[in-house]
Amino acid sequence: MRLVDSKKLFELQNKPSNIRNICIVAHVDHGKTTLADSLISSNGIISQRMSGKLRYMDSRPDEQERGITMKSSSIALYHALDSNEYLVNLIDSPGHIDFSSEVSTAVRLCDGAIVVVDVVEGVCPQTKLVLKQAYSENIKPVLVLNKIDRLIVEMRMTALDAYVHITQVLEQVNAVTGELFASEVLENEENTIDKQQVNLPSKEDQNLYDWTSALEDADDSNLYFSPDQGNVVFASAIDGWGFTTHTFAKLFSDKLGVKEELLKKVLWGDFYLNSKTKRFMKGAQEKAKKPLFVQVVFDNLWNIYETIILRNDKQKVPGICEKLGIKLTTRDLRHTDARVQLQSLMMQWLPLSQTVLNMVCSKLPSPKEILPEKVEKLMCSRIRDFDSYLDETKILKDDFLACDSSNNRPLIIFVSKMFSVERSSLPENKPKALTAEEMALRREKARQMREELKNSVNTDAISMSKETDSPEEKCTEDEKGKEEKEEQSETTFIAFARIFSGKVRKGDKVYVLGPKHDPSKILSTADFKVDFSKKLKDLQSDEHITCAEIKSLYILMGRELEEIDEAVSGNIIGIGGLEDHILKTAILSSSLACPAFSEIQYAAVPILRVAIEPTCPSQLPQLVKGLRLLNQSDSCVQVLLQETGEHVLVTAGEVHLQRCLEDLKIYAKIPLTVSEPIVPFKETIVDPPKMDMANEEIDSQNIDKGNDTEQDPVVTIYTNNKQSRIKIRARPLPNEITELLDRSSDLLKAISQHIKYLQGISNENIETKFTDLQINGKSNLSDRMLKLIEAFITELENICTKLGPEWQDIVKQIWSVGPRNCRPNLLLNQTEDYSTKYLHHEKILKEDSRFEYEGSFVNGFQLATLAGPLCEEPMMGVAFCVEEWTLDKSENDETHSFGLSGQIMSAVKEGCRRAFQLQPQRLMAAMYSCDIVVDQKVLAQLE
Repeated sequence: MRLVDSKKLFELQNKPSNIRNICIVAHVDHGKTTLADSLISSNGIISQRMSGKLRYMDSRPDEQERGITMKSSSIALYHALDSNEYLVNLIDSPGHIDFSSEVSTAVRLCDGAIVVVDVVEGVCPQTKLVLKQAYSENIKPVLVLNKIDRLIVEMRMTALDAYVHITQVLEQVNAVTGELFASEVLENEENTIDKQQVNLPSKEDQNLYDWTSALEDADDSNLYFSPDQGNVVFASAIDGWGFTTHTFAKLFSDKLGVKEELLKKVLWGDFYLNSKTKRFMKGAQEKAKKPLFVQVVFDNLWNIYETIILRNDKQKVPGICEKLGIKLTTRDLRHTDARVQLQSLMMQWLPLSQTVLNMVCSKLPSPKEILPEKVEKLMCSRIRDFDSYLDETKILKDDFLACDSSNNRPLIIFVSKMFSVERSSLPENKPKALTAEEMALRREKARQMREELKNSVNTDAISMSKETDSPEEKCTEDEKGKEEKEEQSETTFIAFARIFSGKVRKGDKVYVLGPKHDPSKILSTADFKVDFSKKLKDLQSDEHITCAEIKSLYILMGRELEEIDEAVSGNIIGIGGLEDHILKTAILSSSLACPAFSEIQYAAVPILRVAIEPTCPSQLPQLVKGLRLLNQSDSCVQVLLQETGEHVLVTAGEVHLQRCLEDLKIYAKIPLTVSEPIVPFKETIVDPPKMDMANEEIDSQNIDKGNDTEQDPVVTIYTNNKQSRIKIRARPLPNEITELLDRSSDLLKAISQHIKYLQGISNENIETKFTDLQINGKSNLSDRMLKLIEAFITELENICTKLGPEWQDIVKQIWSVGPRNCRPNLLLNQTEDYSTKYLHHEKILKEDSRFEYEGSFVNGFQLATLAGPLCEEPMMGVAFCVEEWTLDKSENDETHSFGLSGQIMSAVKEGCRRAFQLQPQRLMAAMYSCDIVVDQKVLAQLE
């Protein structure tokens, strides 16, 4: 039975300082969901005995079958600490690498994180990954060292050996955290030095160098996990117990006759208790003494486990309970399973839920304590400065920090993902409990009907009339029933969101800002208006704003939803009625000045693909609908439609693929035919081989045979109307340049978007176009982006210098990168009479009639690199050199110039594909790398 109703939770929502938004993150099978069950049991939602068995947050059938979490889900919990009441919004996230995107969406909404580590397995790959995700989002973590019971029962360690082992695990976690901290400090120091280089030193100080590092001055006092700070819990989630050093300091301060504050400081570390002087001394390791933590904590814990579990001595259980001040029921004392007895005892002595929630409420920040650095990271991408925004946007930073819900504050809500629920499971569609008045009214109606039947004389006539009227009535009732069932079985979407500022009510109309929304462009446009009738499917490629009405608001309660009328800043909520306006993520705001949040960084990239088709071809529309719903509900999946009409599903791994196929069957409601999964290839070219299979030189063979006919690698292609001629040659890119382009994908994408923005004006007179587009003169890029471009140019020039003279001028020749404006293929401009400015934004361009069709030329290159000629897979490591581009556009002949843009695009695409085929071609397969970490004892068996 729930201890707190929804009204109490709604009251706590109005106190942002008493709200804690946290998520549980860990490696797979380290005990996240079991810990979540224990915390949920503290509110009476489930029984304490069912913790770890019920897996309450895993609501999907496949999650229960596999025993792993696949979807992050949230629940609101009540907790009281020191006469203060808190609302804890707890998000349980997956640990499997295939579902790391769910962790990213959860971390974005939180202010704190509970990092769970299995003390037997230690720091695993996903542990490092979730620590990195938490650190990159500027959220504060606390640590739970779980499964300590395994050290006793499975590993059979002594208390002292277990203490040493746990100390090593703690050092491993802190080493990962310290590495993340050091890299960030050094990066900030480099940026600071770059800014200070503007103020050049005097000639006297030029010979001096400051060798001090920013790491020496950086404050890391609250960075690391340390039991004496109270941010580490020692636990066994399956047995339901957990404690901090502060817990035992409170229990044993009176018995040892010392102050609680002193015991908190010495209970963890290299301290021991001198039995003669009854004082705490330092140097336990040096003097071969048993540490105080082992004496006070682990020895008692080991004695309980050895008595109940290992020796199964039931006679001593009542004595242990009496010493600990615990009362077990007669049923527990007579229970034949020793583990059940142990769990009942430990849950009363050291309740895990109380310990963890106390730590969460005391150590983790509230929404009002959000850091300015986190706000700037949310509002800016990695390649944009906060100072580059307009003043209307900069002011919003104060609204983020205030976390205020007053009416004069703008509404800012971030939607991290959309999740699907059946319409019948919504609170408004569930049958509601009848009130006393309604029940009395129904009883009265039933009594009247019985009286009418008794008083009726001609019962046969009545029955006959009913029979004659029944067929039509039955038909209408059946039709209504079918319609109701179809409506109830339909899938609807709820937005998983957090309010950062303002207050939202049911019926409010808000702007829905897409991920590519840029307030600077909107605010600089005179008389900009939003079309309120448009939905997401109606938007053009350069439109990213719609207007939506908030139809419903929910408190997220795990498997259930609680409907509310309004919500204030600082809360994690569900929002209904936005499926026509949001695909995956978006911003809801009352101000157009609010920027789109920085892109969520996903650890796993979709790489496993299958082709899908309906078993019955006539059911193709249902498949398309199902794929659309799947694409909306999963933040990591990709749905592609090939030129051949084939529907392709791309997922992060095998487990993710199986989950997506199960969801697709539910959404489409048709039988599916699925191909064997494959990993995408990349198409590339290489230098012509110099040796054949027999290890003989190919050039000498050609001379002996007198074969002088070599195919010209340059392709000449014309448009259909013969107005434009293009010469293209394909060359393999060196690995060094390919790797640099791959690393710099974010920067290259931002440059391409900026160039598209400059070119995004409708066709006008060529004389005024250069002025309108600001093509010449100083660009409006941010200082940070210009600095990143300079660093990229410098690194590329250094690489080209080492490669030789043939790559010397590549920096000046870069025209575009592709596919998708960010992948490792280059379009090089080697023409003599046409200039481009991809990296050199200060370059002065001459007016040219070909500039009008430059976008079509680049798009042709993008299409060619997106699907190569070998097997329609993306290209990688290819440079297309444009050696000539002529355009003979007759002013009088308008019929031939009609559609010239499309002809140029098609010609460039075909020319690139032909040039690619003239070179030695290769297919590149993805390589799977796996790190296997085992204990030294089983290393020989692994080999």
